[in-house]
Amino acid sequence: MAVALAITGEGGQYNGRMTLFVVLSCMMAAMGGVIFGYDIGISVGVTSMEPFLKKFFPDVYRKMKEDTKISNYCKFDSQLLTSFTSSLYVAGLFATFLASSVTKAFGRKPSILAGGAAFLAGSALGGAAFNVYMLIFGRILLGIGVGFANQSVPLYLSEMAPPRYRGAINNGFQFSIGIGALVANLINFGTEKIEGGWGWRISLAMAAVPASILTLGAIFLPETPNSLIQNSSDHDKAKTLLQRIRGTGDVQAELDDLIKASSVAKSINHPFKKIVQRKYRPQLVMATAIPFFQQVTGINVIAFYAPILFRTIGIGESASLLSSVVTGVVGAGSTFISMLIVDKFGRRALFMVGGIQMFVSQMLVGGIMAAQLGDHGTVSKGYAYLVIFLICIYVAGFGWSWGPLGWLVPSEIYQLEIRSAGQSITVAVSFVFTFVVAQTFLSMLCHFKAGIFFFFGGWVVVMTAFVYFLLPETKYVPIEQMEKVWKEHWFWKRIVGEEDDEIKTHH
Repeated sequence: MAVALAITGEGGQYNGRMTLFVVLSCMMAAMGGVIFGYDIGISVGVTSMEPFLKKFFPDVYRKMKEDTKISNYCKFDSQLLTSFTSSLYVAGLFATFLASSVTKAFGRKPSILAGGAAFLAGSALGGAAFNVYMLIFGRILLGIGVGFANQSVPLYLSEMAPPRYRGAINNGFQFSIGIGALVANLINFGTEKIEGGWGWRISLAMAAVPASILTLGAIFLPETPNSLIQNSSDHDKAKTLLQRIRGTGDVQAELDDLIKASSVAKSINHPFKKIVQRKYRPQLVMATAIPFFQQVTGINVIAFYAPILFRTIGIGESASLLSSVVTGVVGAGSTFISMLIVDKFGRRALFMVGGIQMFVSQMLVGGIMAAQLGDHGTVSKGYAYLVIFLICIYVAGFGWSWGPLGWLVPSEIYQLEIRSAGQSITVAVSFVFTFVVAQTFLSMLCHFKAGIFFFFGGWVVVMTAFVYFLLPETKYVPIEQMEKVWKEHWFWKRIVGEEDDEIKTHH
C-alpha cells in the first residue's frame, strides 16, 4: 500500500486550485453549521426571556422573580427547562447513526437534504408552539436535522476541499456555527423588546431561513467525488466532477487514489466492526477523545447559558443578551482567524495556544466569582465587565483551537473505509456529552458554584497534554495518505506498526 501511494504528486500534493465551484458548494453545505449555531444561540436567549419562561416554565419564572432565599447559582435549576435545551441532542444522537448509513449508501447529498427538511418542520413547530409538548417536539425535529447535517457536512467539506486548503474549508463549518449563533443573539436582542411578549416566536421560527437555503441548495449541490466512486462503477462521472472542482484536466493521480481507497472500503461490510481493530486504534481513540474534550472545555456552558450566567452576576436582561452578542462576535472572529492560519501553523500549535488561553481565563473567572459573588451578593460593575472580558478571551481561545479543530481533525484522520463510521462516532460522542453537560450544568452550577470554572479548567489541562503527546500534525497530508502519520508517531507506531509486521509474517 505504502509503495503505491508514494507515486502521488510531489510531497503528496495533488494538482488543482481553489475553484469558485468548490467555494460555492462549500458555502451551501456550511449552511448546516449556520442552523446548528442559530439553534444553540436561540434556545439560550429565549430561555432567559421572561414572557417565554412565564408561558412554558412558570416555576423557573417564579423562582427568578420572587424567591429571594434561593442562591444566585440555583435560580435556573429546572429539569424541564434543561430538557427543552437538550431534547435536541438526544434526537441528534439517534439521527446520527441513521445518517451514517444514508451517507454511505446514498451519498453525502441526500443526508444534507434530509437534514434541511427536518429543520424546516422543526422551526415551524417551534414558532407556532402553544404548549410545552409542541415546543419540545419541534426541538426533537430540529435535533434530527442537526444529526444529519453534522454527520454529512464535515465529510462533504473535507472531501470537496483540495488537501492544502482542507483546514480552512473545514473550519468554515465551525465558523458558520459561530455566525449562526451570532445572528441568533442579535435577533434575540431585537425580539426581546417586542411589546406583547411574543418575540420568542419570531426567534424560533426564523430558523426556517437557513433551513430553506440548505434544503434548496442541497438539491443543486454536486455529490462529492469520493461518494460517486463509492456508489457507482462508472468512474468517468467522478473524473469529470474532479476536473470541474479542481479546475484542471490533470486529476488522474487523485482519481486513482480515490478509486483505490474506495475499493478497500467496498470490501468492508461492517465499518463499525472494522474500526475497533487494532490497526485503527489511534483513529478510534481520536474519534472518541476529541469530541469528548471539546465538550468538557466548558464552552457549551458559556454558549448555552451566557445570558443566564451574566444575569447571575447581576447584569440586566437586555445587557446580558448584548454581552452574549459580544462573545458571539469574538467567537466568530477568532474562528475566522483560525481558517486563515490553520494550514500554515498547523493543528498542534493552535491547540497549545488556545488551551493555555482557556485555562488562564477560566481560573481567573472562577476566582473572581468565588471571591466576589457569593450566594446572594452581586458583583460590582467593574468586576462584571472584567468577567465579560475574560470570557471573551476564553471564547477566542476556544474559537481558534478546540472549536474548529474538534471537527476538522476527526474528519481528516480516517481512511475512507472507516470514514463514515468514524465521523458518526465523533458526532455521537459529541452529542452524548453535549447532552450530559447541558442536562447537568444548571445543577452543577448550583452545587459547585464558582468551582465549576475550576472543574472545566482542570479538563483543559488534561486535553492540552493529550494533544501535546498523542496527536501528530496532520496539515498538508492528503486524506488518502493519512495512515503514514500514525506509523511515524512515537507512541502510535508501537500499536499500528506491530500489526503491519504480523501481516508481513503471515503472507
